[in-house]
Amino acid sequence: MLFVIALAIIAYVLGSCPWGLIIAKVFCGIDPRTAGSRNTGSTNVARLCGFGWGVATLACDIAKGMVPVLLALWDGGSAVQVSFVALAAVLGHVFSCFMGFRGGKAVATSIGVFIPLAFVPTLISSILCLVVIGVSGFVSLGSLTLLASLPIVLVLCGSPEWLPLALCLLVLVAWRHKENIARLRAGQEKSWRKSKQKSD
Repeated sequence: MLFVIALAIIAYVLGSCPWGLIIAKVFCGIDPRTAGSRNTGSTNVARLCGFGWGVATLACDIAKGMVPVLLALWDGGSAVQVSFVALAAVLGHVFSCFMGFRGGKAVATSIGVFIPLAFVPTLISSILCLVVIGVSGFVSLGSLTLLASLPIVLVLCGSPEWLPLALCLLVLVAWRHKENIARLRAGQEKSWRKSKQKSD
C-alpha cells in the first residue's frame, strides 16, 4: 500500500509536467497560456507552433499517463489501486503543481492511462474521436465523444473493472470542457479546419 501511495505521488508529479508549455516556449518562443485558446494542450500548441509540435505535446502528455500506470500494473496492484494511480496522473495534468495548480483538459493523459489498461476499448473510442473531429471539425466534440464512449466500450469489451475510473475521467473532462460545451451549444466553437485554413 505504501508503494501505491508513493507511486500515486510520483504519478501526480509526472502528470503535472506541462509539456505543452515547455515545448511551445523552448522551441517556438510562445507561451500558450497567453495565446490562442490559452491552453497548454496539444491542440493549442499545434495551432500556435505547427502540427509537429502539437503531436510532440500529445505524445508527451500520453506518456506521462502511461508510465505510472505501467509501474502500478508491474507491481501487481488491484484495479482500485491502479485506478488510484491513474487518477493521480490525470489530476496532476489538470491541477499542475508547476503552474499554480492550473493545467490542461485531461484528454491526452486520460488516453495514456487507459492504453495499458484496456488497449482495444481505448483504440475504438479514439477512432470514434477522430471520426467525429473529421466530420464536425471540432476537436472538443471529438474529445468528449472519446471519454463518453469509453465506459460503454469497456463494458462491451469485457473490461468493467475500469468503469469507475472511466466515469471519473468523463466527469473531469466534461467539467474541463464546460466552456467548449457552451460554445458548441451556441454555435460559436472554433473549427479545427477553419483554424488550419487561417494558418496556411
